[in-house]
Amino acid sequence: MNDVAFAQRRIDAVVIGASAGGIEALGLLLPALPAQLRAPVLIVQHIPRDRPSLLVDIFAPRCARPVREADDKEPVAPGTVYFAPPDYHLLVDRGPQLALSADELVHFSRPSIDVLFESAADAYGAHLLGIILSGANDDGAAGLAAVHRAGGMAVVQDPRGAQAETMPAAALQRTAAALVMSLEAIRDLLHALERDHAA
Repeated sequence: MNDVAFAQRRIDAVVIGASAGGIEALGLLLPALPAQLRAPVLIVQHIPRDRPSLLVDIFAPRCARPVREADDKEPVAPGTVYFAPPDYHLLVDRGPQLALSADELVHFSRPSIDVLFESAADAYGAHLLGIILSGANDDGAAGLAAVHRAGGMAVVQDPRGAQAETMPAAALQRTAAALVMSLEAIRDLLHALERDHAA
C-alpha cells in the first residue's frame, strides 16, 4: 500500500498477535506509537498461562501511550495499549468494550489471537488494522483472514525476518492478499497512525 492509499484509510483500532519472538518484535513497534494516537491497540502475546504477566511492566515505560492489562467489561479507551491477561481470551464487544473469556483453548492458547482478531473484525470492520508477528504456531491465521474479509487492513511480518516464521507463514497462506512487511516497515506504519486516522 502506498502512502497516499494509507493516508486515505481511517484506522479506528489496531490488533496485534505474536508468540515466540513477539516480545522482541513489540519492543521495536510499540515505542514507535505516536503520542497523539487515537486508535486503541489490542495485543495478544502468547505467555505462560500459570504465571503473572510482566508485559505492562516491560512496555509501559517505553511507550508514549498508556499501557495496561485488559479488564473485563472495560470501555475501550482511545490511544490505549491493551495486553490480554494470562489464561483469558480477549474480545471486543459492543460499545466497544473489552471482554475476557475463559472458554476453551484455541490452538493450544488462551489468550488466542484468532479470538481477538475475529471479535475486533466484527466491531471495527474496514477500519481495523490487523498485524501478525513472529510465532511458532498457526494462531492468528484465521483471525487475520476475518480482518481481511471485513475489509480491514491485514499486515504480516515478513517470515524471512521473523524469529519464528510459522505464524506469519500460516497467516499468509490463509490471506495471500495481506501486506508483507519488515518489522521496520511495520514500525513506520504504526508511527504514521496520526489523530486524523481515528474516529
